[in-house]
Amino acid sequence: MRKLILLAALGGLSACVTSAPDDTGFTSVIEPTTHSGAAGVQVMRGIGPPDANPSSCYGREIEPAVIETVTEQIMVEPEQLDRNGNVRRPAVFVTSTEQRIVEDRTETWFETPCAMQIADPDYIATLQRALEARGHYSGSITGVLDRATVRAVRAYQAPQGLDSGVLSLAAARQLGLSVWDPSLAAGGDAG
Repeated sequence: MRKLILLAALGGLSACVTSAPDDTGFTSVIEPTTHSGAAGVQVMRGIGPPDANPSSCYGREIEPAVIETVTEQIMVEPEQLDRNGNVRRPAVFVTSTEQRIVEDRTETWFETPCAMQIADPDYIATLQRALEARGHYSGSITGVLDRATVRAVRAYQAPQGLDSGVLSLAAARQLGLSVWDPSLAAGGDAG
């Protein structure tokens, strides 16, 4: 009988599973060549926020939820005293451990130059020069999206409100790497 109940419960749970979004539009992962286990950042053409322009490229930064583990001693039975106030039986406690979400997971989408999608060496070298001129990059101009370049992009964008190592289209325009085209202001990408 227990097996039948377990199978019925599992069958009911399988009906609750939702399918993952279709990731067929995924085009690349920008991953520094010298990484320490970082998963990289996805850059996709036409896949992005609900109003994504199909001809634009988007970067996505995901900040995982912050979870804390809390362990508490909970009294399940108070101490018992005799008439003289002496402890006849000590209190009984159980240890309870649970995880609590302190900060929710966040997902940030932003337009990025499509040249970042393929990590074009000429574009990356120009990016390194632009960041070097502004004091954010001090490595060799290699045209390789390495850890130093990703850190420099993050350092450049963070004061502007985007804490990401993937270059946004807005930052690329500020650096002079992507052309601002008013006809594409509705979401297109000239870079």
